[in-house]
Amino acid sequence: MGESRFLSPAAVALAPLSAPRLFILGGLALIIAGMLFGDIFAVFVLHQNGGRTGAMLLAAAQAAADQDAIGVRNAFGSMAGLLEDRGTKIDTHVHVTDAGYLSLLLALIQPYVAFSAYRKRQLAQSFLAGSIMLAVGIFLIHYVGVAHSPFAVIGWGSVLADAGGALLVLAVAAEMWGLWNHFRANPLELKPEFPGAISWAERALLSGGTLLVLLGFLYGAWYAAFDLYPQERVELRILNDLAIEASSHNPAGIAHAVDDYSGLSAARAVSIAAHSHVIEFGLLALLLSFVQPYIFLSEVWKTRWAVLFLTGSVLL
Repeated sequence: MGESRFLSPAAVALAPLSAPRLFILGGLALIIAGMLFGDIFAVFVLHQNGGRTGAMLLAAAQAAADQDAIGVRNAFGSMAGLLEDRGTKIDTHVHVTDAGYLSLLLALIQPYVAFSAYRKRQLAQSFLAGSIMLAVGIFLIHYVGVAHSPFAVIGWGSVLADAGGALLVLAVAAEMWGLWNHFRANPLELKPEFPGAISWAERALLSGGTLLVLLGFLYGAWYAAFDLYPQERVELRILNDLAIEASSHNPAGIAHAVDDYSGLSAARAVSIAAHSHVIEFGLLALLLSFVQPYIFLSEVWKTRWAVLFLTGSVLL
């Protein structure tokens, strides 16, 4: 009795284990998992990885100055492993989070997918399974490598990621086919099946999400216009200085050039991360605004969480 007054008509109509419920709960779980993984990676891996990559670049330059071909090869081999480790973890973070966004979007179109409830539920389960397989496979690429793989250059991690990606693509393609069949049979049916009333939390998430997306686009345009190409010129200058200092057998100059390159890489990564995260949180706010009727909380708590989410997005 106490909780029933918080449930909207749309929430009451949302059947247990239905496709919309699976997409909403699964999407939120994927987004939370992606954010937590990104936070852990940023705190415990990213900066340490960057420091070791800079050390390997320094070692490669010093080995080149000493004309040590084996040392250069070993240093660049270590750098390749560090960059692969960093790249696969960033890809895991991005793919898990983006799959969550897509899951929320698919939840919104379920009333317009011309399949039975059972078939919709199967597609939702396939989508979520494919999303998990894709993320786990990408994460394992660096650790599994090509050991015991029947392929020369493709490891089991890549096989799992590709299989998950294929399952995800098939599920989305089937959803689009169901959507096409619905509108082909009902070409004039454009009225949404969601509640018409809009709460303060929904308005805040809609307007705040729109502003975050706009802010992200503006920042990206500013970065591309005023920072991107100057940074590329600085990068070329630093690498040229590094080659000159290595050929001159100047350890101090080599170390200074490597430090400059590490600082430039960090500045570029921060700018790109700020641009992408602002847009992603704006999109998430927009998607969350549409699923508010299915959130089993009072309007006061919905408002508090909306304000907290938007505040955290700006601070991040």
